[in-house]
Amino acid sequence: MKHSFNNKTILITGGAGFIGSNVAFFIQNNYPQSNIIIFDIFRKEDINSEHNPKSFGHYKNLIGFKGNIICGDISNDDDLRSLNYYDIDYIFHFAAISNTRIYEQETIMRTNVNSFYKLLYIAKNHQAQLVYASSASVYGLSPSPQKIGNETPNTPYGFSKYAMDQIASYFVKKNPSIKIIGLRFFNVYGEKEYFKGNTASMIIQLGHQILACKKPRLFNESDKIMRDFVYIKDVVKACILASNSQRSGIYNIGSGMDRSFQNIVEILQKELNTDLSISYFENPYQEYQIDTRADISLSQEFLNYTPSYNLEEGIKDYLPYIKETFKWISK
Repeated sequence: MKHSFNNKTILITGGAGFIGSNVAFFIQNNYPQSNIIIFDIFRKEDINSEHNPKSFGHYKNLIGFKGNIICGDISNDDDLRSLNYYDIDYIFHFAAISNTRIYEQETIMRTNVNSFYKLLYIAKNHQAQLVYASSASVYGLSPSPQKIGNETPNTPYGFSKYAMDQIASYFVKKNPSIKIIGLRFFNVYGEKEYFKGNTASMIIQLGHQILACKKPRLFNESDKIMRDFVYIKDVVKACILASNSQRSGIYNIGSGMDRSFQNIVEILQKELNTDLSISYFENPYQEYQIDTRADISLSQEFLNYTPSYNLEEGIKDYLPYIKETFKWISK
């Protein structure tokens, strides 16, 4: 039986970020009697070694949000204690260092792994269902399709998510009454990702290049570089389905299809009625994954998850936001 979030309290860590804010608005719009708590550190001027903001949370992602907002750091015990005032029913845990190109191991492990223990105990103390963001990064360079059990992380970020999955599995064995569901997101794209900077999807980056009448830039042989691109509306659906699951587990969330970066440019140019030539350049990254495609069989079986958008449909639905954020750049 489907559950209702009405008259329930829902904590969303990282709720001012890309996925978190989309989940927040879905619940707010569909369950108006729910009590939603956004817990996010929000944007600071600090930048990391990749010249990106250290936090992607942004107030503009929450314009129109009507619930509770706490500015807090998941690594700070005092900030987490502010949650003691609430009786929490559901937790969506998205707060993390999510840049796969950051190699500061201590920072990543403290933020992603150490704080996860604290969230697990909050879930236990409140008897709350916990859905958390894992990542396809746990698969490293493993061949497609990527399946649960074939993890070979090759970055600190990927390893941190792999560690979280192991911790969650152990915690569930010790606390079987708590339902913990990890979702390994593949290449997510869609509305509210603008503030991720150059870690945002290639779809919005290439869209902005084309709108600026610039040659879209791709790595050499981008017709052979394949990714499982999954639209944000499918990701939100997966999160809601997971929160209703009576079975703890770890699941892949993707489209189940692999498409090339070249396909993105072709679809964007068709939708925008342009015919710009492509500027190709050498891929600067070593150990670059050539093909990702999620094996979603377990997600289909146990979460009843079936993606609704292919790449063409997702990009078409996404274009109004790409155009709107392009205006922000142009100002």
